[in-house]
Parts: sequence; structure tokens; C-alpha cells
Amino acid sequence: MTTTSSSGAEAMPTVCILAGGLGSRLGTLTSAVPKPLIELAGRPFLAHQLELLAANGVRRVVCCVGYLGEQIEKALGSRVGGVEVRYAYDGPTQAGTLGAIRSARALLEERFLVLYGDTYLRIDYRAAYRAWLSSGLPGLMTVLRNEGRWDVSNAAFAGNRVLSYDKRSPRADLAYIDYGLGGLDQGALDLVGPDVTDLSDLYQLLAERGLLAGYEANERFYEIGTPTALAETDEFLRGLGR
Repeated sequence: MTTTSSSGAEAMPTVCILAGGLGSRLGTLTSAVPKPLIELAGRPFLAHQLELLAANGVRRVVCCVGYLGEQIEKALGSRVGGVEVRYAYDGPTQAGTLGAIRSARALLEERFLVLYGDTYLRIDYRAAYRAWLSSGLPGLMTVLRNEGRWDVSNAAFAGNRVLSYDKRSPRADLAYIDYGLGGLDQGALDLVGPDVTDLSDLYQLLAERGLLAGYEANERFYEIGTPTALAETDEFLRGLGR
């Protein structure tokens, strides 16, 4: 059942943030600090993310943490700018993006959004969620018409569905890219076995079965996966502050 806020709009679901990666492409920047805590525009990147989510009506977040995750919980605590923050830990080894979601499963609702912990997305989160609800499908992927501009295009999209998705071996004719915000219902997690640990594999299966709703973004994304991208995102966030 869909819940509504006091204003009558759909209440936003919990957002599961995948924040457990090693950040190895950033070199020494992440040797002692986890990637979500790297400071941009004077604040940890994850704080910027949470502020953006709050502005889009999100009130509850589950952070999937792994590498130096204790630092993240200590720095941000249980509430940031009106957003309740819970934490789910990978365990002694890297669980993979889908494994991390499984570790957080008990903290998540029947439907939840999924956000990569190194992306800053200029998208209407509420509109994306509403489109997903309207589709009745178990999965959601937001996409951007990319055509090789920001990274390798990996998705085909038409109407309100992602028709195909392949992150590992994308076809040359694909024009869209995974934008970084998705959604799953609990049942979707049972469509693959525990040996499948990468979220992209589940998205690919959903697309193949016609079960992956799509929502098109119109603004470029910012991310912090590489030193170049980190500098661009820092400049962008500083511009917002001005």
C-alpha cells in the first residue's frame, strides 16, 4: 500500500545508499578516509547527498557501509538535516552492491530506492518514484541519454521501460546510461541467488524480463569516482553555495 504525506503527496520511501566501496581510483585520498567522507565545498560528500535527499522529501536513509564504515557512522550519526540515518555493515569482506542491499534488507520497506554513494543527481526524486509506482513493476532505473558523453552507454530505453541493460559488455548501439538512482521491491531480491552479488546483474535480468521501469533524467550527473570527477563535483557544489 502506498502511504501519503500530510500534504496528500506520496510519502517518499527509504533510500538505500550504497556507500561501502574502497574508492581505489582515488588513490591516497581514500587510504585513511572512506569515499563518502571526502570533503567537497567544505563538507563531507555524503552530507551534501543527504541534504539533497531531504530537499526532495526523503526522511529516512539506510547507508550500506563497508570500508571504514565506522568513520561514516561516527561522523554523521543518526540524523542529518531532518533525515533519519541507519547503517548496515557489509561484514568482514566486501559484499558487493547487491550483497550490501541484502544485508540491509530488514531495515528496508517493501519498496525502496537505491542510490550510489558517489553520485550527486539533479533529478526530481519524487517524480521518479511516482513514475515507478504507476508502472507497477518491481524495479526502477533512472537513465540519461548519454551517447558516450560521460561514460560508456549501457542501456536502451523507450517509453517508460528500460528495454536492455548491460554494464559489463554494453553494445555499441546503446544510447542511455544508468543515472545512479534505482528502485527495487523486496520480491525482486529473490529473483537471483545469493551467488549474484552485483546489483547490475539484477537490473540486467529485470530488463530482460520486461520488469524494469525507466525514468529519464535531463541533467548531467556529478560523481566522485575519479580525481577528475571529484574536482568537477567540488566546483559544482561550490557554485551552489554561492
